[in-house]
Amino acid sequence: MLLLHWFVFLLVLPLNSRTQKLPTRDEELFQMQIRDKAFFHDSSVIPDGAEISSFLFRDTPKRYFFVVEEDNTPLAVTVTPCDAPLEWKLSLQELPEEASGEGSGEPEPLEQQKQQIINEEGTELFSYKGNDVEYFVSPSSPSGLYQLELLSTEKDTHFKVYATTTPESDQPYPELPYDPRVDVTSLGRTTVTLAWKPSPTASLLKQPIQYCIVINKEHNFKSLCAVEAKLSSDDAFMMAPKPGLDFSLFDFAHFGFPSDNNSGKERSFLKSSSKLSRQMSSKPRVDLQKICIGNKNIFTLSDLKPDTQYYFDMFAVNVNTNMSTAYVGTFARTKEEAKQKTVELKDGKVTDVFIKRKGAKFLRFAPVSSHQKVTFFVHSCLDAVQIQIRRDGKLLLSQNVEEVRQFQLRGKPKAKYLIRLKGSKKGASMLKILATTRPNKQSFPSLPEDTRIKAFDKLRTCSSATVAWLGTQERNKFCIYKKEVGDNYSEEQKKREQNQCLGPDTRKKSEKVLCKYFHSQNLQKAVTTETIKGLQPGKSYLLDVYVIGHGGHSVKYQSKLVKTRKFC
Repeated sequence: MLLLHWFVFLLVLPLNSRTQKLPTRDEELFQMQIRDKAFFHDSSVIPDGAEISSFLFRDTPKRYFFVVEEDNTPLAVTVTPCDAPLEWKLSLQELPEEASGEGSGEPEPLEQQKQQIINEEGTELFSYKGNDVEYFVSPSSPSGLYQLELLSTEKDTHFKVYATTTPESDQPYPELPYDPRVDVTSLGRTTVTLAWKPSPTASLLKQPIQYCIVINKEHNFKSLCAVEAKLSSDDAFMMAPKPGLDFSLFDFAHFGFPSDNNSGKERSFLKSSSKLSRQMSSKPRVDLQKICIGNKNIFTLSDLKPDTQYYFDMFAVNVNTNMSTAYVGTFARTKEEAKQKTVELKDGKVTDVFIKRKGAKFLRFAPVSSHQKVTFFVHSCLDAVQIQIRRDGKLLLSQNVEEVRQFQLRGKPKAKYLIRLKGSKKGASMLKILATTRPNKQSFPSLPEDTRIKAFDKLRTCSSATVAWLGTQERNKFCIYKKEVGDNYSEEQKKREQNQCLGPDTRKKSEKVLCKYFHSQNLQKAVTTETIKGLQPGKSYLLDVYVIGHGGHSVKYQSKLVKTRKFC
C-alpha cells in the first residue's frame, strides 16, 4: 500500500506546480511544456467524500485518480455535467508490484513512473456519454488506483465529480421525498405559486436544507450545475483564456462561472456572480432566474409576463456540503387576462394545456376542409380532467380522462367543435391535446385500448420478471425501463411519482432495459413479451413501457409493480 501512495504522490507533484500561474517570461520553455500533452493535461487526485468542480477544454481529456486502500470497499462515483454532454469512463489501473533500484528501495525516475501510469489503459469498469447526472456504485471494490477520464467533444464546459468509499454514511446529496413533484397551486397573470414536499434529509436526518427555485422559458434543467452554467454569459465562455496566457487553471470565476455561495435573497432576473463576469457579458440573461428561499415549502413567483409559458425546477441544497438534488420539474402558462380565452387548435398539432385547481379551459377546433371523422387525443399528465365536446352547440361527449384517451367522432361539413376542460379538485392539471381530421398523420403514437402491463407470476424468478403488453397495427417503437423501489411502495405513490407526460429522455440510462419495434396486422396477435433479467432476489421493481410516435411524442403505459422471488 505504501507503493500505491507513492504513485499518487507522483501524480500530485506536477499538479502542484500547475496550480500556480503558468510562466510567461520563458516563452520557449512554456511552449515546450504544452506540447508535452502528458505534462499539460491535468491529472489530479479526487479527495474521498468531497465534491470537486473543474473545467474541460473541448476535445482535451482530463484524468483524475483516487485510491481504494482495502479490498471489498464500497465505492460510489458521481459525475455531473453542466452545460454540455460528457464522455467519461472509470477504470482500475494495473500498477507494478515492485519498484526498480537494485535493492536500494529507490523508485524509478519520477517522469518514467508517471508516464507509465498515464499510458496504462487499465480495466474499464464503467463508461457513459450524455448530459445526465450519472453514477457508478459498487458495494465491494478491490484495492488499487482508480482513474476517471472525462472528455467534452461539443465545447468547453464545466463539470463536477464526487467519489466516496463510505456512501452509506456520507449521504451528501439531499434525498427526495416519495412524491418529488413541484406542484403549481395558484396561477395568475403575473404570479405563480409553487409547492413541494420537504426533503427527508431535512425532516428525518435534521440536516440544514435550503430550496432553490429556477424559472425560465426554454426547458427544465437536470442539475443546479447546469443552471449555474446557463446563468453565465455565452460571451464569457468564448473569452476563456487559451494556453499560453497568464491564468490559473482553477480560477474559473474569470470564465463567468458563479460562485458556490450564492445568496438566497436573489430576486432579479440575472445577478452575475462577480463584477468581472458582469463586465464581460455583452447583455444580461433576462430569461433565467434562480431564487434560493431557505427551508420553506411554498413560494410565490411574481413579476412574470402574462400569457407566457414558464418552466419551473426545484433543487434541494445541503447547506453544509453545498451539494444539490433536483426535484421533478413542471411547467405552466400564466393567464392572459381575467376573461376566459378560447384556444384555437390546429389540425394535427399537439397543444399543451395548463388548468389551475378547479379551473376550466375552452378550446376551439374548426377544420378548414370537409371531413368524415375527427379524432381527439388527450394525454392527462397529472390528475384526471373532465372533457366535454360540443359540435355546433350540441353535446357529443362528456367524460373524465386519466392518462391517454382517444375519441373519434363523426364529422359534419363546416362543423365547429368547442372543447371544455375542467381541472381536478386535488390540484392543478396539465395535459396534451391533439385534434385531427387525418388520424393516419397525427403526431401521437397509436395505442391499444388496454395500456396495462401484464406480469406472469409463474415465470417470476429470483433474478428476472416476464411481462407482456399490447401493440397496434401501426409499427411503433417501444422502450421498457425498470426502477428498484422499496417494499412499502404503494399504488398511490406509483400514480403520483412523476409527470406522466415526461418521456424516456428524463430517465436514467441505468434504468433502461431495451427498445424495440413491434406491430401486427392481426390485433389478436398484437402482443409482445419481454423478460427483464439481472434483478435482485426479493426486491420490488417499477416497470414502465414507453411507446414513441413518428412525431417524437411518447406515451407511457400504466406502470407495473413486480417483485422477484426471495428464494429459488
